[in-house]
Amino acid sequence: MSAANAGPEGRAAAIERAAAYFNDGGFMKDLARRVAIRTESQIYEERKPDMDAYMEEMRATLEPLGYVTEICANPSPKAGPIMIAERVEDPALKTVFTYGHGDVVRGQEDRWRDGLDPWEITIEGDKVYGRGTADNKGQHSINIAALAAVLETKGRLGFNSTIVIETGEESGSPGLADFARAHRERLSCDVLVASDGPRLQPDRPTLFMGSRGSMVFDVAVDLRDGAHHSGNWGGLIANPALVLANALASVADKRGQIRVPEWRPTSLTNSIRMALADCEVDGGEDGPAIEPDWGEESLTPTERVLAWNSFEILAFTAGTPEKPVNAIPPKAVARCQLRFVVGTEVDDIVPALRRHFEREGFPTVEVTQADRGVMHATRLDPDHPWVRWAAASLERTTEKKPAVLPNLGGSLPNDVFSDILGMPTLWVPHSYASCSQHAPDEHALQSIIQEGLRAMTGLFWDMGEDGTPA
Repeated sequence: MSAANAGPEGRAAAIERAAAYFNDGGFMKDLARRVAIRTESQIYEERKPDMDAYMEEMRATLEPLGYVTEICANPSPKAGPIMIAERVEDPALKTVFTYGHGDVVRGQEDRWRDGLDPWEITIEGDKVYGRGTADNKGQHSINIAALAAVLETKGRLGFNSTIVIETGEESGSPGLADFARAHRERLSCDVLVASDGPRLQPDRPTLFMGSRGSMVFDVAVDLRDGAHHSGNWGGLIANPALVLANALASVADKRGQIRVPEWRPTSLTNSIRMALADCEVDGGEDGPAIEPDWGEESLTPTERVLAWNSFEILAFTAGTPEKPVNAIPPKAVARCQLRFVVGTEVDDIVPALRRHFEREGFPTVEVTQADRGVMHATRLDPDHPWVRWAAASLERTTEKKPAVLPNLGGSLPNDVFSDILGMPTLWVPHSYASCSQHAPDEHALQSIIQEGLRAMTGLFWDMGEDGTPA
């Protein structure tokens, strides 16, 4: 390594190289090509060729950087392939694990604003529209570009790099845990550095070390075979929609506070509260206003979304809403979700709700866990040496104090990395809360992309230098 490429000068040169990749249009060109690949994992059977195409896109990107790639079959028949890409500089060096997912949710083409196409990049001001720009093609594209900037400047990383790209995260990452168990020795690394989810605030770099878990379940009341005329039978037979509405209302009170005792966390410690004390959730100018009278009354808004459980009703149907008739429906069903933090007994989530309904006098209510897997809750101590190191690197590059969160409010397959593979996990998100991920008009912000390229290049540069945790 020449003196010109060493030390602070080399670091600055690498960061400038990453910035030039954006300014010259290279990043948007690469991202547009990736967004155009329709990797909708919720209709995986239709999109198998697209999943394969995305793997080839990643292969073509990583092999010129010195990675040896292998595209592996997923242990689950419900999801697409998984890629392992490895660059080994010296077995004696630390190995850094980087993760991304190439799949996206449904395009929902008919619901995007006029002039926007989910499979094409459209830039309007600071916003870059397209399915996957925020979740997750744009985010892992930033990290790969940062690795490339370090390599092109320094000639080496200074560490070994393992990258895993899956194609099933939006369907609950089926097969990923089994894949990790089967390849545990090969995939065990010193630390994970990856990107997904939103920043706490659009203009503040964020570092989180885990995620809330997620379980989806159906709550139903099925009372009879067919509908009955509401004039002839109203007041004589129970309405399942009314029964279900009352049952669901017993789960949380009028401000959304959970009333199922087993669902109320006991893991909100003083250290977690201290870590969140200077953190404020802000979705940006397009985000919904935080409602101070919603959620657990004794907590701050940040504690409610990052350190507490939340119960949500995602959908509720009875009868035929688009063509209602004057009849008492025979059945009502709600798709519900519990986002939960570390300390919640996962295996008791559904049984606890059944016990609650029995206590509240709703014996006809049925609870069934949805067939889409569970994402488990994970968390790393904010005082962990790797956390302190990463926060210092981000602050050095951006000249901003990052928000350091024990876990994300959303859910990720982080337990695969922290529990099965046994590594500390560092997530640096390159999106923001109002990016419309999973919805029409998904977008990333150019300002965050630019800062993300710089921040990750600095972080990967520092990873190859002295001073990382042992």
